[in-house]
Formats: sequence, C-alpha cells, structure tokens
Amino acid sequence: MMNEEPLGDSAVSSSSSSSATSKQQLPPAIERVYVIASRRLQKTLDDLTPHLHVRWIGTAAVMSLYFLRIYYIQGFHIITYALGIYMLNLFIAFLTPQIDPALANLDGAEDDGPTLPTSKDEEFRPFIRRLPEFKFWYAVTRAILLAILCTFFGFMDIPVFWPILVLYFIILFGVTMKRQIRHMIKYRYLPFSHGKRTYKGKDEPAKH
Repeated sequence: MMNEEPLGDSAVSSSSSSSATSKQQLPPAIERVYVIASRRLQKTLDDLTPHLHVRWIGTAAVMSLYFLRIYYIQGFHIITYALGIYMLNLFIAFLTPQIDPALANLDGAEDDGPTLPTSKDEEFRPFIRRLPEFKFWYAVTRAILLAILCTFFGFMDIPVFWPILVLYFIILFGVTMKRQIRHMIKYRYLPFSHGKRTYKGKDEPAKH
C-alpha cells in the first residue's frame, strides 16, 4: 500500500486559507451560504477519500465528457493543451519522492527525513510522494471541471493549428518521462510501495 495522506481536508486547506480574508468581508447572508457550501464540499471529500477506484472512475467520466464537448464544438484546443501540460506536471510530482535524492546529496540533508533505500539489505521505507494521491486526484478533477467551464466562453477559443500542439505535447511528454525514468534508475526507486518484503521459512517435515 502507498503511504499517502488520507484526509481530504489537506487537499483544500490551501484554497480555504487563501480565501479566508475575502470571506470575512462578505455580507452575513452570503458568508453563511459560503460556510454551508464549504462544509458540504469538505464532507463530500472526506467521504470520498477512502474510495480510490470510485474517485478515479468519476474523474475518467468527467474527462470523457470534456473530450466529447471538444469534439462536438471543434474548438478550444489551446484550453486542452494547457490542461494536458498541467496534468503532466501533476503526474511528474506524483511520481517524484518527497525528498529528491539528488537534492539530498547536494545539500547533505540525508538526516532531515526518510530517504530511499539503495540496496536490498536496507530497512524497508515506504515511498512518500511529493504530491500525494488524493491531492493529485483533487487537482486533476478540479482542472478538468475548470476546463469544461472555460469552453462556455467564446473569447477563450483562440484559433490555433491543433496538430502542432498535439505534436509538441507528445514530444514534451516523451522527453519528460524519459528524464523521470532515468531519475528512477539512477537512484534505484519505484514510485510504489507494496509492503515490506517477507521471507518464507523452510517447510517442516510432515508428521505421521
């Protein structure tokens, strides 16, 4: 199992704190509606936290709706390109350890936190991501919903030659993933934790 941050409140804490100042300046009625909506959203996120497969199936369904809308209106290719770049950056952060071994070696920060094992004889350490799974899912889903909202504003449909964007994104994806795979090979880690390795003892002779 992956060592992730299980609570949904950590995924929205930054957005909640950033809007705290503006919330205090709202009229009482609007502020009351805002508080109720925030609590319901937080309750929904907390309920969805343990249901990993349900969350990602829902995100895949929303993504399918977005592609269907783009196909139907034949536009907003620059929005799709920006969404793809943003999701690629999130995916790289999801695959990256919280403490980068390269930076730890340069700064001498090996004792500041858990590091990755470099040999099979070392003690098992779970993989801690720079971007936990729940925050990754929340950011991806929010970005897709925002992209769908952008398709209702015509001024955002900037005319571009979309095959160039597709080609550039494929090249960027290949170069980025190649660099990430080289990083994994160099520092000998996998972005998944399957639990501590166990060894099977010798079979006892059968008793008659």
